[in-house]
Amino acid sequence: MNKSKLLAAISMFVLLSQSLLSGVMADPLQSPQSSQNPLPAQNILSALQQPKFLPVDQAFMLDFAQSGESVRISFQIADGYYLYKHKLKIAGVAVNFSNPALPAGLPHEDEYFGKAEIYRHQLVFDVKLANIDADAKLKIRYQGCAEAGLCYPLETREIPLISQAPAKTAATDSGADSGADTAGNTAPVSSQISLAERLSSDKSLLTLGVFFLLGLGLAFTPCVFPMYPILTSIIVGQGQQLSHGRAFRLSFAYVQGMALTYSLLGLVVASAGVKFQAAFQHPAVLIGISVLFVLLAGAMFGWFNLQLPARWTEKLTATSNRQQGGSLKGALVMGALSGLVASPCTTAPLTGVLLYIAQSGDLAYGALVLYILSLGMGLPLLLLGSSGGKWLPKPGAWMDVIKAIFGFLLLSVPLMLLSRIVPAEVLLVLGSLLALGFALYLQQVQQLLKTAVAKSLCWLVATLLVCSVVIANYRQWLAPEPQAQSVAVSTQQAGQFIDIKTLADLDAQLLEAKAQNQFVMLDLFAEWCVACKEFEHITFADGGVKTEMAKIRLLRIDVTKATEQDQQVLDKFQVLGLPTLLFFAPNGSELTTSRITGFMGPAEFKAHLIQLQQ
Repeated sequence: MNKSKLLAAISMFVLLSQSLLSGVMADPLQSPQSSQNPLPAQNILSALQQPKFLPVDQAFMLDFAQSGESVRISFQIADGYYLYKHKLKIAGVAVNFSNPALPAGLPHEDEYFGKAEIYRHQLVFDVKLANIDADAKLKIRYQGCAEAGLCYPLETREIPLISQAPAKTAATDSGADSGADTAGNTAPVSSQISLAERLSSDKSLLTLGVFFLLGLGLAFTPCVFPMYPILTSIIVGQGQQLSHGRAFRLSFAYVQGMALTYSLLGLVVASAGVKFQAAFQHPAVLIGISVLFVLLAGAMFGWFNLQLPARWTEKLTATSNRQQGGSLKGALVMGALSGLVASPCTTAPLTGVLLYIAQSGDLAYGALVLYILSLGMGLPLLLLGSSGGKWLPKPGAWMDVIKAIFGFLLLSVPLMLLSRIVPAEVLLVLGSLLALGFALYLQQVQQLLKTAVAKSLCWLVATLLVCSVVIANYRQWLAPEPQAQSVAVSTQQAGQFIDIKTLADLDAQLLEAKAQNQFVMLDLFAEWCVACKEFEHITFADGGVKTEMAKIRLLRIDVTKATEQDQQVLDKFQVLGLPTLLFFAPNGSELTTSRITGFMGPAEFKAHLIQLQQ
């Protein structure tokens, strides 16, 4: 009996080993006889017949060949395997290149990406190069699947390039493409490209410190301003229970919620691009968040109390008393919501991190940098909130006044959000009503004050609010027409944007620019993009900037509706956020290192254009 048991054990061990070597573990629950025979022969045969998936480098064999300032990249795709077109991304190190025109793929639909284009058997395309330095290389990222049911993770491979410095000198001497070569050599490198390259080459604590300081600088931008009244209203809402330690804990929870949300959103945007960013600017989302802030403001005014049913409140109060801080979760949630408020703001530091993530696929380090950047943004918020216990007046009637003031500030947040979808005229009316309401409230508060200094301060603030409303409405509704006409004439003299819609339109414009030896700037914008409007009303309106812009061909594509044609443009140029300004040399190749993402002031933008054309 012992001998038979030993033979049975040896047989089962051999069968299990064969199954594991074939890459498939048979499921004993598939046979009704499993209780008597844990691994029947038919299950073993089925397991041995399961497909053996190829290593990724054999499934998708990458090859390349450089010829002067062009490199041909090819994939030999094994039978039964395919590559995703939209996952194919290229980045350059120490080289300028034009994004390749990929051939049309085959339509495909699967559970991972829905409808997509794929390549089978073979993929070949050329990448045009310029300004190839000694250590130049291309990084290519791709992802594919096997029809049998396996999808490989994202893969990144490096293609070393040969410097063509002598060839460039000869081309310049011949004069054939001297303008393009010179542009390639002197084209300015934008800050986001420099930051992405720094992340790729240096992952030290010093780099993390740099991004913390950059985040601290972002804390004073319009995107972060709505967070101040939100956090302060949370602090003020604690009323008499507020202490210095509690204020710090609430502020810390709020900043953590903002940082975590901002970091996670950054990872998603690096993968999905502007499509995800635009989704959070849908009118339904903005209106929903605005309604929430109106409700919060109403609670600050004392119109109603936002509270749960009495039975739930008693249980939560008991738990809160034991934990000494029941509002920490609420502060965390409000911080996460604030991260959504700031999410449409694309800046050079943020774009640099997103470029690094998109090109390298290093999600862990990218998330860490985004988190450090967010902590820098949250430091002033943390200091403000932690000081709330000292700055706020002692408990009493004053607390109701303070809560009402921050209620007005909370009402200003929906105006900032709705400015992305509401016409400027409507926004002006709503803002005027809010400012006049605040001025009337200050007049009522003035009557309760005892000191002359406090009364004078209230009167001064109320007067400034009323004057601001009068001036803003006068300029909007009653200002004479000649001023508007003069602006229009100067804009026309300085050069106008040509509105285009498709890649075919862009190609046609690039051909015309090549015939006239012109540089080209392509402005990708959307109506919901706040920084896009800042570009239009601040930077592009500057006289010196207009003079430089008049020397180049100006193109513009509105991607507000996110149509299929819009998405094709965004995918071709791997756009991660808006606003994005693309620059092209007179020969039609994109100057990738000169790309601008996020707002840039007039002086810096003018210098960028001057250096571009040297």
